[in-house]
Amino acid sequence: MVAAKLPYKTLGGIVPCPGGWLILPARLAGVTLNADEPEVVRHLMDVLEYKPKFDAAAIYAPVGFYEFPQGPYRPCDTEAREMVGWPRVVGIKPMPSRAALRAASREEARLIEPWLTNDDFRRFKWWRQAEREFQPFHQRTFFAAHPDLSFTNLNGDVPLTTSPHHQEGVLERMHLLRDKLPGVEDVILRLPPPGAGQLHVMQACALIWTARRVAGRAMSRLPADPTWDDTGMRMELVR
Repeated sequence: MVAAKLPYKTLGGIVPCPGGWLILPARLAGVTLNADEPEVVRHLMDVLEYKPKFDAAAIYAPVGFYEFPQGPYRPCDTEAREMVGWPRVVGIKPMPSRAALRAASREEARLIEPWLTNDDFRRFKWWRQAEREFQPFHQRTFFAAHPDLSFTNLNGDVPLTTSPHHQEGVLERMHLLRDKLPGVEDVILRLPPPGAGQLHVMQACALIWTARRVAGRAMSRLPADPTWDDTGMRMELVR
């Protein structure tokens, strides 16, 4: 028996958070978008096996790595930094190679990639999961994205000059979400699920915008001509 086709598409905005990974599901029916309750799962595999299955999900995590060091930024990161502009360029972080991610210690990783900072190492717990769990077939559904790219796109591709860590930046981003994604921004006003904060929920809302563009075949890829890693995955960011 063939399963009945649902009258809506299931979208996802996913960001790393202290508790693991924050998932914001949403349902897109025609032009109507409704966000469901966000939840936190502990491991990336819980995201990849999430039910109901996503038709399109934008995830704030790298998909595709250099095997060995070739500089701190992949081509997609460099293009993203140029697009978001100053001062939000600081939000597009360098990306370690698989060799550094697989190193047995911080000292060994620093020998491989001397540019690594303590702030970079705090992200390793998420990036190591991405390096280990993502397979090429996941890129049919899960698309690497970045909240700063999403907010820039929401702002008509004009770079934002405020910080999401300050009140004026939160208000600016909420106004963008309210204008472009009515019915989603109110999620930010609710109490975040345990293990996540308001910032993570706000980032996930922005990624819903990108997931909607993916579902509508309106997304843009950075870079336009894909670069591939040694495992057959595209090193890209979408917007």
